[in-house]
Amino acid sequence: MITVRVPAKVNVQLGVGGLRTDGFHELANVFFAVALGDEVTATPGDGVTLTCSGPDAHAVPLDDSNLVARAARLLAAHHGIADPGVHLHIAKAIPVAGGMAGGSADGAAALVACDALWQLDTPLDTLLELAAELGSDVPFALLGGVALGRGRGEILQPLTVDGTFHWVFAVADGGLSTPAVFRECDRLREEAGTGSSDTDVPVPEADPALLAALAGGDAAALAAALANDLQPAAVSLRPGLADTLKAGTEAGAIGALVSGSGPTCAFLVKDADAAAAVAEALRASGTCRTAHATYGPVPGAAPVA
Repeated sequence: MITVRVPAKVNVQLGVGGLRTDGFHELANVFFAVALGDEVTATPGDGVTLTCSGPDAHAVPLDDSNLVARAARLLAAHHGIADPGVHLHIAKAIPVAGGMAGGSADGAAALVACDALWQLDTPLDTLLELAAELGSDVPFALLGGVALGRGRGEILQPLTVDGTFHWVFAVADGGLSTPAVFRECDRLREEAGTGSSDTDVPVPEADPALLAALAGGDAAALAAALANDLQPAAVSLRPGLADTLKAGTEAGAIGALVSGSGPTCAFLVKDADAAAAVAEALRASGTCRTAHATYGPVPGAAPVA
């Protein structure tokens, strides 16, 4: 039996370019891994089977549409294993469809867990290539820490970070479809007359002020630089998110944004005590289902000792 823990992510910057001819958007995506995470446990089995426990486990598909199953089959195929046998149990803590890449994280964890269970010793570079086949956010879940993602987010450049940053995540009722949020982003841009194609929208770049704040361990400067180009689209689809963002800010957060495609909202706070206070205030605010205090950055998917 192998258990792998994998972190959630928050996009401290999500710059969204135009719609490419392949259907993806060009991104400047600064991923930040936080201690809130899932666990995937691999045990020998017949075929590839899945179970899931934890919050909203009923919303997690347990067939081959799940990235966990796809990861196991992809790794097996890469190594010429015709009939892979593994049971994979997903213990959820990352919000489902919450904009924190929980499904992608679980796919990355499955790659690591199956690789260890089957004693394949696959090089990290190869695992990263397989992860990119599974989805844009999967490679970062393997890497962890903080990284700039280019292309559709799969081309990663690790970034320097000093110290620990403290976060609170407010979990909404229900999820948001990532493709739907990107479509709404394109619609809003067309409505505003700014276009949506890769020829209309400039290629996004990482914000130098944000990179400097991370490297310097400056929470206040990072709070001032937080940015998410998908936030207007997420709020358009779920207007109540504006109330959540306001509640967290009024409770003492120094920075706030929608996490990825939402609907989870992320709040940067000064320290662990502030995180506990903001989380408690958000839970009492009636603007979210629950709230979690956590910290980062943390490493990527790795077996539990």
